[in-house]
Amino acid sequence: MAITPRIHTAVIPAAGQGTRMLPATKSVPKELLPILDRPALQLIIDEALGAGVDHLVIVTSHAKPAIENYFATDLGVESSLEKQGRGVLAEQLRRYRQDVRVSFAYQDQPHGLGHAVACAREAVGDEAFFVMLPDELMSDSSLLKDLATLTQSTGVGSVALKQMPTAELFRYGIVTPVGPMSTVDGIESLPFITVIEKPNVADAPSDLAIIGRYALTPDIFDLLDALEPGPSGEVLLTDALSAQADVTPLRGVISNIGRRDIGNPQGWLEAVIEAGLQHSEFGESVREWLRTQI
Repeated sequence: MAITPRIHTAVIPAAGQGTRMLPATKSVPKELLPILDRPALQLIIDEALGAGVDHLVIVTSHAKPAIENYFATDLGVESSLEKQGRGVLAEQLRRYRQDVRVSFAYQDQPHGLGHAVACAREAVGDEAFFVMLPDELMSDSSLLKDLATLTQSTGVGSVALKQMPTAELFRYGIVTPVGPMSTVDGIESLPFITVIEKPNVADAPSDLAIIGRYALTPDIFDLLDALEPGPSGEVLLTDALSAQADVTPLRGVISNIGRRDIGNPQGWLEAVIEAGLQHSEFGESVREWLRTQI
């Protein structure tokens, strides 16, 4: 029986200031804003664990102690969950001190996603790893599993892509495809070379945007360390990806799984409503209430 390739480590950049969600994020990190009864960060973690991750590297800042506090052992909270009949949630919290290792790296100045990933170098070590942007929620772990299989099979980095409307291209890193779709170990993917960060519509090389899930090889760290900050003062992960692709094209998996961008108020609200509708206990009540509001 073939062994499914596995990536053990996920880097979650969580040092951002959450400016699009102010004033709520003045006191509560955006990653801990609730999607019903679970912080958004917990949903990202659940996705990672579902893909076989057993080491979480949280890139945070010293100005956001609540992020670290969330992972601290609290027997009182676990006991309360048990008494409420919510033992599954209590067990999830226990996993952080049992079979999941949590490391913290610090990015105290807003120097961009590339810099945030570079801050995780020591904790990641010399192995392939995921990067998971916590602003984006995925409906399950299947996309991460596909990226892991592809990167472990080809030896090059892979990213999640989604076709975007022309009016949305300026918000994302847009890839330049260089060949047709092909299948590796059952995973369809597209080779690409450069990535243009937030291009003008006229400069966009395609309509394929990176959507916040990456499986990267460790040589990305040397490229990130060599990059100079751009005009905005940020080190761009997309520049390091382009440098890698200059040597060997990287791979993109076009995703159709459920996705929510919760980094803005509307996206967060949609995620909360969707979670409410899917809830086994009160989903139908939420659905009925919504009907009365329309």
